[in-house]
Order: sequence, then structure tokens, then C-alpha cells
Amino acid sequence: MPLAAWKTSVTVAAIVERDGRYLLVEEHTPEGLMLNNPAGHLDPGESPIEGAIRETLEESGRRFAPLALVGVYLSRAQRALPPSDVTFLRLAFTGTVSEPLPGHALDPEIARTLWLTPEELRACLQRHRSPLLMRCVDDHHAGRRYPLELVVSDPTVYLPLLDP
Repeated sequence: MPLAAWKTSVTVAAIVERDGRYLLVEEHTPEGLMLNNPAGHLDPGESPIEGAIRETLEESGRRFAPLALVGVYLSRAQRALPPSDVTFLRLAFTGTVSEPLPGHALDPEIARTLWLTPEELRACLQRHRSPLLMRCVDDHHAGRRYPLELVVSDPTVYLPLLDP
């Protein structure tokens, strides 16, 4: 692939543990029904922390309050059909979530939310949307926490988008 064509796709994720279980979403994908942390692409004009809060609400119907950064991860997903080769840069945050907000509709591709232990997650690796799901849970379980101040968004992030 020519260097000019390569770019990363920035994603954010919420790693939320409660009583030894992790909040997950079950989502419809081209590969079938898969598991993931509440996660998604960073939108223009938002910081990674704002993106994690938004994605968690959209995918789980819960308000997310980030407390720390779990890690920054780089992965690559190659698929034959439809053909794609994408490199992902994921910022994973941990924090707390509210109970589900009454009447809040989940993103259309989300089938449901569920809480699983690390052992239950390890038993179904073939259903993980990304290899980063287990890595983020393992890092969280190992106690990896970094201050939110490590994630800095320059004010230019909030400038209006230019028309092409």
C-alpha cells in the first residue's frame, strides 16, 4: 500500500467493570453477531474523552464517567469481503456508568448489552469483534490506570470543519 494511502482510524472505548464483570455490547457486524467494549470512532470536533462518553451512551444507553486511561492500542483489521485493510488507534478509558437510561434507544447495530467475567470472555474469543477487547479487559484487570491528563486535545480540535 502506498504510504500516502495509509491512515489510522481513531477509536475510543469504555472499559467498565462492576462486581468482576465487564460491560459489553453485542453487535451486528459483517462477520455476524460479535462482542465488543462500548466503542466507536472519534467524531470530528470532539476530544477522545468526549467520544468515549458519547459512544458509551449510544451503544449501551448508559452515561459514562471516565476516571482514567487504561491504554493506547494500535491494531490492524484485514478483511477479504468486503475488502478492507484498516489500522486502528484505540484509546481505552475506564470509569463508571449509570443504570440504563429509560427509553434511550441503542445504535441500530447493537443487539443488547451484557456483563461478562474475563473468564467468560476468554471462552468465546471467536466472537470478539477486535483482539483489543480482551487486551483492554486484561490490562484493566491488571490494574493499569493512567491519568486522564495524558490525553490532551488542542483547541484546534474544536475549530469548524473546512469545506473541501
